Amino acid sequence: MQEVVKKEVLKLLHARIIYPVPHNEWVSPVHVVPKKGGMTDVENNKNELIPQCTITGWRMYIDYQKLNATTKKDHFPLPFIDKMLERLTKHSFFCYLDGYSGYHQIPIHPNDQSKTTFTCPY
Repeated sequence: MQEVVKKEVLKLLHARIIYPVPHNEWVSPVHVVPKKGGMTDVENNKNELIPQCTITGWRMYIDYQKLNATTKKDHFPLPFIDKMLERLTKHSFFCYLDGYSGYHQIPIHPNDQSKTTFTCPY
């Protein structure tokens, strides 16, 4: 699991998405969790088939629970999907955000970047 963290941190450093800082009061821990694949049936000791999630690998995530607990809540809900689709019908060109780069395409204000600090062995 340490290799998963090391690989992800090096990838983010190389992409210049993260950078090292010497000290910060806002520090969140890093965790590694299994990536869930599809479902498979596994036999138990009574020869019954039990559905079970397959693990296809591991992923790193940063636990921002303490930061979220102190963050001012935004009371504006997301728009309804039908309203969003109505707005999209007037346009002919579209773009999308993929899971990796899309998440990192949203810039964090420089005053708030220190709150996203995380710690790991690397």
